[in-house]
Amino acid sequence: MAVETHTHEYARALAENERYRAQFDRSILPLPPGRKLAVLACMDARLTVEDVLALRTGDAHIIRNAGGLATDDALRSLVISQQLLGTEEVIVIEHTGCGMLTFRDEDVRRDLATKTGTDVDLPFLAFPELEANLRAQVQRIRSHPWIKDVPVHGLVYEVETGALREVV
Repeated sequence: MAVETHTHEYARALAENERYRAQFDRSILPLPPGRKLAVLACMDARLTVEDVLALRTGDAHIIRNAGGLATDDALRSLVISQQLLGTEEVIVIEHTGCGMLTFRDEDVRRDLATKTGTDVDLPFLAFPELEANLRAQVQRIRSHPWIKDVPVHGLVYEVETGALREVV
């Protein structure tokens, strides 16, 4: 039987939670986001959505994945955000220097199958061009039949400068 060990980062996360809990004062925030905003963004650690958009806890739903893609799961979250929790605007944020621009799905799948001895049907959804991909994500959101007819914006975050650039 394997014994679970706590890593340094896990222990640090728990210690930080204790610090957070000691000053916690947000138990009365309402369930719907105060700014009626949903954000779909890349998971890149250099992009802190809350800082870039000056969002506070309770302001918006933030959905993140590799590439900031309108995958089925992201769309599911957006539908819930809008239809059940009242958001009325969507911002999609992708960024310069995205890792999703640096590989091809088939190469990674082949390498992982060789490394692990198992091939898995898992799409990575890499893309070769940032702005074209961002436009496609915005269009996928706008065209979903359960997404409200609300503004859907597409922005590129420039990791080099911290600026947001409107694309869609």
